[in-house]
Amino acid sequence: MSEASLIESHPADPVAACAADVARGIGRLFARNDVWCLAEMPLRNGRRADLMGVDNKGRIIIVEIKVQRGDLLGDGKWPDYLDFCDRFYWGVPPGLDRSPLEGDGYRPDCCGIIVADGYDGEIVRPAPLHPLAAARRKVEVERLSRTALRRLTVAADPQCAPWGLSE
Repeated sequence: MSEASLIESHPADPVAACAADVARGIGRLFARNDVWCLAEMPLRNGRRADLMGVDNKGRIIIVEIKVQRGDLLGDGKWPDYLDFCDRFYWGVPPGLDRSPLEGDGYRPDCCGIIVADGYDGEIVRPAPLHPLAAARRKVEVERLSRTALRRLTVAADPQCAPWGLSE
């Protein structure tokens, strides 16, 4: 499966289309700032990060994208991502009410906010740095690298798809 197909959406699904737009805008924001990310990155705890990237200092960033208030309010799994990144962001579209993200339950002390659409994104609250242990970071950067390389290889040669899924 190609990287593009992971964030493309069916036109009949406006929620998925909006999430893809937010991911695209964040990707552009990150690229301008030398942060390179991968969509739908599986984590070792069974969760899947919407976006996971590495900055120019080797720090890991995870973005959880929410495009509907109900989805945001009902998400109890997001703290599971914190053990896998140095910085955590919520990614939301411009029209979404962000006030819940200011409450203690969403830990504003450790979570940043990015507002993005299909064209660009802006960090409206920087995510504080909560450094991972060096050994943990090394493992996660290697997993992210191998996943990205596998996706590129399979996109170039779909016959390779059955191999390398043991991780």
